[in-house]
Amino acid sequence: MRFSGFKVIKEALMGHKGWGPQWRNPEPKPHYDIIIIGGGGHGLATAYYLAKEFGQKNIAVLEKGWIGGGNVGRNTTIIRSNYLLDGNEPFYEFSLKLWEGLEQDFNYNAMVSQRGILNLVHSDGQRDAFIRRGNGMILNGADAEYLTAEQIRAECPFLNFDDARFPIKGGLAQRRGGTVRHDAVAWGYARGADQHGVDIIQNCEVTGLRIENGVCKGVETSRGFIGANKVGSCVAGSSSRIMAHANIRLPIESHVLQAFVSEGLKPVIPGVITFGAGHFYVSQSDKGGLVFGGDLDGYNTYAQRGNLPTVEDVCESGMAIMPMIGRARLLRMWGGVMDMSMDGSPIIDKTHIDGLYFNGGWCYGGFKATPASGWCYAHLLAKDEPHEVATAYRLDRFQRGHLIDEKGMGAQPNLH
Repeated sequence: MRFSGFKVIKEALMGHKGWGPQWRNPEPKPHYDIIIIGGGGHGLATAYYLAKEFGQKNIAVLEKGWIGGGNVGRNTTIIRSNYLLDGNEPFYEFSLKLWEGLEQDFNYNAMVSQRGILNLVHSDGQRDAFIRRGNGMILNGADAEYLTAEQIRAECPFLNFDDARFPIKGGLAQRRGGTVRHDAVAWGYARGADQHGVDIIQNCEVTGLRIENGVCKGVETSRGFIGANKVGSCVAGSSSRIMAHANIRLPIESHVLQAFVSEGLKPVIPGVITFGAGHFYVSQSDKGGLVFGGDLDGYNTYAQRGNLPTVEDVCESGMAIMPMIGRARLLRMWGGVMDMSMDGSPIIDKTHIDGLYFNGGWCYGGFKATPASGWCYAHLLAKDEPHEVATAYRLDRFQRGHLIDEKGMGAQPNLH
């Protein structure tokens, strides 16, 4: 079934009786050419591009729960490519370009809204750093614009300019940034992969990796052994647990990151806004709720829930730039498990075990990277060589000293 305006009108007139399941629910085969562990955004995107762009057949995606139940449905939906370093910026700009054509590509409404993102500046040093970042973005083909305080006041008069503890001195804007409906991304990629013959197997937890003489032969699951020529791990915060089955210790820690939604309000926030004197980012959903988040909870965990001190810290940061939200009620909150790498940048690479590949370490940047991560991982799985925009994301960079430390925090995963 292809979606179209005509189809929507027809179903409305016919009582919506013609809608069917968006993807199959097949039984696992005994053997696949490629198995992707993890049915989140990155895993589904990888399978989709493997089948559509690289002509691969006989692919399975194994998901321990349900599609959309992991980090892909537990984030603040922001997309952007406002990075500084050459190892990161080309990759995220590639991802943003894929976002711009995504809905037409897989024929699904993912609610891509390029409403823009604005990073506020509160000090002279921060201004210089953001101007440098903007120049780096432009050199890599992205868009960037530095706004003065007066320009920001004209666009966002609701911000606190008059008696702020952290005065707003300007900001770096990327007009092509914005938000996307996170659930729809998972559903769209799942539907597209299924249409290209990919088996999406839910409620199938991987419990082990079968490795013989240095070669990965397949996976042990809650539904039995499934053989494969190649196995790609793509499980975000559970990366360390999966790769431990291959006796691989990753330079990654798992931390919980909370996100929040307020009650519905009238339209007020035009795009995405980030606080420069603390960690706070906010946008407004189409339903009117403020969608916002901040720092990690700071401790290692695999639980998809957080603690109240971080809720207080995030809300304080929001109040610092927008005191008007003080009487808004918090409607709901959730947590996603972040795979925080030692330098704050991801890994897309082969392992030393033949037939075993790894994708992880996305830290805060996982959702915005979904299309490029899937494309580059599919490229690696299909051709056994990294994509040109992902050559820096090698697993051995920590041994070689070629780190991609965007924030300059060193080997402190909880600070990236």
